[in-house]
Amino acid sequence: MAESPTFPDFPEDLLDLQRRLHQARHDFGALCATLPWSVEPNPGWPGTKHPHTDEITGGRPESPGWTEEQKAEHGRLLALWQELSIKVGCHPFWAEQPKDGALVLARTQLKHHPDVIGTAAETVAA
Repeated sequence: MAESPTFPDFPEDLLDLQRRLHQARHDFGALCATLPWSVEPNPGWPGTKHPHTDEITGGRPESPGWTEEQKAEHGRLLALWQELSIKVGCHPFWAEQPKDGALVLARTQLKHHPDVIGTAAETVAA
């Protein structure tokens, strides 16, 4: 039976930042999945019919472009994601850690910490 991993004692504010980072990344991805493929209106183009299978590949449907609200929300979520990434990466906790492979492991463990993943998964499911 595999042992449960042990995690460093991350400060609560760092765990909270990582939770918020996970949520911001999720929200950004969810928004992008709903956006038209082109920021600006675009007429699209037809695909190419394969000569042997008649399968049509490539091409794009017409895109209405993004609304001003979609552009604003995209910019807001991208800026939030970037801001939280910087705050997590530059947190004072990391300065106290040895500069070796353990630091890389600790950064990875933060991303997969049960208190972070559990909260993020609950928020995404809601």
